[in-house]
Amino acid sequence: MDIQLMWIIAAAVVVALIAVALVVARGRRSARLRQRFGPEYERTLRETGDVRKTDSALQARAARVERLHIRPLSPEDAQRFTERWRLVQAQFVDDPKAAVTEADRLVGEVMHMRGYPVGAFEQRVEDISVDHPDVVMNYRAARAIAEAHARGEATTEDLRQAMVHYRALYADLLGQAPVRPAPIPGELPAERTVAAGRGRR
Repeated sequence: MDIQLMWIIAAAVVVALIAVALVVARGRRSARLRQRFGPEYERTLRETGDVRKTDSALQARAARVERLHIRPLSPEDAQRFTERWRLVQAQFVDDPKAAVTEADRLVGEVMHMRGYPVGAFEQRVEDISVDHPDVVMNYRAARAIAEAHARGEATTEDLRQAMVHYRALYADLLGQAPVRPAPIPGELPAERTVAAGRGRR
């Protein structure tokens, strides 16, 4: 075997090793992003249809949020917002539509106080998905119901479900997700819900 052929083979091996290393690194990065963003990763992947574009978009999103000054609420502010949520939840009995509107407004206030920009809805969703990936889908679902309500297409049960979604996001933003939140009027307690689910199997 001559020297030139050996150099060609060696170069081909080095190129192949570099390619494999890049693929492995890209796979690890995707796995980390998938773990960090949870369902939001899958949703973004469905939108882009490409793993590289998804990874790039989510990395850019995380970098943007890291430049923001996100801060926890003070205990006093958290308590004040908790009390305000209780009032909104109680309002649902007499005026479900107004309660859902107020719940959306309260979520925006908490986001603003914590340092998130409160511009366009999609931008807000992208920002909170970085630190709150497990509940960002609640925000989308609640907003979809609120928009249906604005068009006169939401039932009282839809509005109750919107309140449940807002509550999950709200509690996560406050950093004190309750173990046993007070039920939204019309909501089955967890034990009865589980039992009802078993009965439907």
